[in-house]
Amino acid sequence: MRVLIQRVFKASVTVEEQTISSIGKGLLILLGIGHGDGEEQVTYLAEKVANLRIFEDEQGKTNLSIHEVKGEVIVVSQFTLYANTRKGRRPSFVDAALPEVAEPLVQRFVELLRGHGVPTQTGKFGNHMAVEIHNDGPVTIWLEK
Repeated sequence: MRVLIQRVFKASVTVEEQTISSIGKGLLILLGIGHGDGEEQVTYLAEKVANLRIFEDEQGKTNLSIHEVKGEVIVVSQFTLYANTRKGRRPSFVDAALPEVAEPLVQRFVELLRGHGVPTQTGKFGNHMAVEIHNDGPVTIWLEK
């Protein structure tokens, strides 16, 4: 499982010209599910994200979690995080889980974040989305389990 976290001033997701998710200060999370991922990976990474100290305190140090800044999260499923570009010029996505496996795990990740008290919105699984990101920093962190 791969998680790409971007700290944002604001972010939104639009599908077919309709905004389906919109947040202010918080995190935009791109979530990739690979073969063999399951409850262990989802549980570990949801807890990690919920408590990751990625926001600056009064001294400018990254000491604050999403809870402490009263931030929000948007989770967007992103199978392309499993792109393999070692051979040729066209990425291969064979390492990404099939949609019928990935979608319930994405939903579980969102449920767990909400269970940790993190206000969480989502993109729309399997759809073409316009994701608007206003990076804060920019701060981008890669997590994998």
